[in-house]
Amino acid sequence: MSSIKSVSTESRVFEPPAEFAAKAKIGSREAYDKLYAQSIEDPDAFWAERAEELHWFTKPTTISQWDPPFAKWFLGGTTNLAYNCLDRHVLAGNGDRTALIFEGEPGDTRTLTYAELLAEVCKLSNGLLDSGVKKGDRVIIYMGMVPEAAIAMLACARIGAIHSVIFGGFAAEAVRDRVLDAGATTILTQDGAWRRGKVVPLKAQVDQACESCPGVVRTIVLRRTNNDITMKEGRDLEWAAVLDGASAEHEAPALDAEHPLFILYTSGTTGKPKGVLHTTGGYMVYAHTTTKYVFDMRPDDVYWCTADVGWVTGHSYIVYGPLANGTQVLMYEGAPNHPGPDRFWEMIAKHKVTIFYTAPTAIRAFIKWGDEHVTKHDLSSLRLLGTVGEPINPEAWIWYRDMIGGGRCPIVDTWWQTETGGIMMTPIPGAVAAKPGSCTLPFFGISPKVLRDDGTEADTNEGGYLVIDKPWPAMMRTIWGDDQRFKETYFSRFEGKYFTGDGARYDEDGYFWVMGRVDDVVNVAGHRLGTAELESCLVAHEAVAEAAVVARPDELKGQALVAFVTLKSSAKPSPELNAALSEQVAREIGKFARPDSIRFADALPKTRSGKIMRRLLRELAAGQTPTGDVTTLEDISVLASLRSDES
Repeated sequence: MSSIKSVSTESRVFEPPAEFAAKAKIGSREAYDKLYAQSIEDPDAFWAERAEELHWFTKPTTISQWDPPFAKWFLGGTTNLAYNCLDRHVLAGNGDRTALIFEGEPGDTRTLTYAELLAEVCKLSNGLLDSGVKKGDRVIIYMGMVPEAAIAMLACARIGAIHSVIFGGFAAEAVRDRVLDAGATTILTQDGAWRRGKVVPLKAQVDQACESCPGVVRTIVLRRTNNDITMKEGRDLEWAAVLDGASAEHEAPALDAEHPLFILYTSGTTGKPKGVLHTTGGYMVYAHTTTKYVFDMRPDDVYWCTADVGWVTGHSYIVYGPLANGTQVLMYEGAPNHPGPDRFWEMIAKHKVTIFYTAPTAIRAFIKWGDEHVTKHDLSSLRLLGTVGEPINPEAWIWYRDMIGGGRCPIVDTWWQTETGGIMMTPIPGAVAAKPGSCTLPFFGISPKVLRDDGTEADTNEGGYLVIDKPWPAMMRTIWGDDQRFKETYFSRFEGKYFTGDGARYDEDGYFWVMGRVDDVVNVAGHRLGTAELESCLVAHEAVAEAAVVARPDELKGQALVAFVTLKSSAKPSPELNAALSEQVAREIGKFARPDSIRFADALPKTRSGKIMRRLLRELAAGQTPTGDVTTLEDISVLASLRSDES
């Protein structure tokens, strides 16, 4: 197709509340338009000015260098992200200001000031160095949502070790693959994490992963849940022992602006996870700037982003962006419905949260659980709401605005990706009117375009491929260890332009509407997963010959996974096999990736070249009759023979 059809008819518009706009950092559309024009016309000058708000040991001599597809920012500059998140505030006399407010799922709480957080980061920095971790080493962080996870990230950033945080819901096999790809030598983990009143055995998963990872020479284990664990002599160290005797003072080294900061793995369509690499200076400036303007951030805000540090949202908008802005960050360990479905609203009332940033998946769950869980709590402290992770459907947006925000809070519907490092499109809350379901306008310095298949620009309200045609400071630098894959994945579709993999359109007001992925990456409950990774997991079962995984619309999750499976001749479909396959995915990838339905098929619809026609499977999974061009289908009778033995 030359373009993508759009069926959205949403037309409601909500202007920024006057009271909010009057106090906002950017309080009018005119002010936004002026800054945006400056950022596009002279991006180097714009970003040089933003960089001046942060600390540099050595000032940059060149702001940007663009040799498509490779970018460099703030060349010649040296800085330290942890210093900018902590030391800078303490030295400015704000060490007594609250940095982290932690609430554990069992109800325990902790508060760390900026001075206390700095001391903890310095102790771990010294402990890591004393344990043999060096600048440039890759360090895996596989932990729950506890303050030590943020401390671990900041300590790595401080000493120049490259951290790679792995979501605590991933199973041992997924941990193993990421450890091996990164060439990691160190893993920071904990005995277990609390989730819905049960212990997630993180250390046991690390032990299993390490059986195939001989390069791991040390693990450092935090005691959180006090479940029984095995400590391997010579490799495993107690977190408390590493910190015991370590100095609470550490001089942050000057790191080059392009020094690697972190690798974060995101699913790829080839089955092998992609290690997205971000570097220090550009990411720091962009995270600081987006947090400041998108959330209209103030030091007295109590800011709560419900993401996990295992995802990029947790990197940019729990740890680095908010702390660089000197605000108070709430971290919560557990599930939103434990012990009851009002846990989030109880916490907002308890901690007087002012900014709440969550996923549309969560919002749809809240709607399903019932308004009565919301109305019994005082949410009047809230002044700003945000959404992240996927496009939000308009009715969920309206419920969020009215029920959670009381009709008075602007909503920043943010579009961005792991690869972009920070928010790319969003309404600036005091300046830009919102439309439910639209991420509205680009952030400063971001130049999005919607292209047809042939590379020409799409017309107003004509769906197409979303690309970014100018570099920005936080853009990924490459795929770890694979520059060629980086080029092919992101810059080969439209030469010299970053292809986001999303479909989109823009309306008559220039507002962008993201229409979802155009490749085979699916988004389930906020988790972005490559279908090939899931398919290879299913095919690993001895009974399976082939598998194809697609997504169908789901009212709660946004998308639900449907697996079409063909069996070897020696195997027969059965409820027991269905359950075994489901369990295999949960065990090897994680419970969140368990297919909602597994359908056994005699064969899968393929082209003559052997490519599975997932478009047809998606239509079948959604209960539709396959339509469109099937002339390339090798055997049309396959469609009629597909069975739907749902789990």
